[in-house]
Amino acid sequence: MAAGCPLSLFVEKLGLDARLIRVMPNTPCLVKQGASAFARGGQATEADASLVESLLSTVGIAVEVPETQLDAVTGLSGSGPAYIYQVIEALSDGGVRMGLPRHIALQLAAQTVKGAAEMVLETGEHPGTLKDAVTSPGGTTIAGIHALEAGGLRHSLMNAVSAATNRSIELGQNS
Repeated sequence: MAAGCPLSLFVEKLGLDARLIRVMPNTPCLVKQGASAFARGGQATEADASLVESLLSTVGIAVEVPETQLDAVTGLSGSGPAYIYQVIEALSDGGVRMGLPRHIALQLAAQTVKGAAEMVLETGEHPGTLKDAVTSPGGTTIAGIHALEAGGLRHSLMNAVSAATNRSIELGQNS
């Protein structure tokens, strides 16, 4: 469970017969809402993978990916909670700026993020479809979305995932 540490590093130390699985959890595991991914090493069995998936599933979701995708997992869900904390903080700051008490703004912002995430997971709808359902012509939501687009929110979040992924790759090359 170390960013950028490839299975090959452990195979060098433990030998070719080692049954290894590389795991990338995230901090929401602490509240049983984690998003974890894992990759099997060459000698890991289906039973090993099932055990790891079962363990990780007790604290959120767990998906198996090829090891080549674990750096991207690190950049997205491993580092992602920090990005969302900044989103929650910024939404809360916006509420305070517009006159809401801090504790209410923070509660509303956090619940809004939680509720929106749950809508994506529960409905299976694409986030764009859900966004469109909230956005009426000439309304408040489209005005806010326009401001987000002007500020480069999507660009910034995509670049954050890329930067964190690239850093994970760098860490793996230096290990």
